[in-house]
Amino acid sequence: MSPRIEILSEKKLIGKHIKTSLANNKTSELWQSFMPKRGEIQNIISSDLFAIQVYNPTYFEAFNPISVFEKWATLEVTDFENIPIEMESFTLSGGLYAIFEHKGHSIEIFDHIFRDWIPNSKYDLDHRPHFEILGAKYKKEDPNSEEEIWIPIKEKL
Repeated sequence: MSPRIEILSEKKLIGKHIKTSLANNKTSELWQSFMPKRGEIQNIISSDLFAIQVYNPTYFEAFNPISVFEKWATLEVTDFENIPIEMESFTLSGGLYAIFEHKGHSIEIFDHIFRDWIPNSKYDLDHRPHFEILGAKYKKEDPNSEEEIWIPIKEKL
């Protein structure tokens, strides 16, 4: 599976976040908290949901499932003028990304990306947020669900 490579422009997002780990995954709690309130967000650009992960710089050097990272549930907006109570703004910096279009459950695809594709590509992982775009074809827990997985990359030196 080969990704497409794109330069992403900066995006303004509004949503909620938590600290979580793979071993103590609180992703469902985050989305259960966010989804009923998403209608309060104004100036939305599209209905696509952005699931963002912010990792510390050494997260992938010595992978450990108990390592904590920040997870966001967001929508893209035109501005930060009206941020609903209990939500925050998040600026997704632009840059080069590898985009994998994925159908089904996403666990296997991440193994492919980090163990196969990146080491054999002309790119290294860059230290910027990772994210998934959950659009109209995304269906939670459905084997026919589709999403885009965006991995920050930079050219190998």
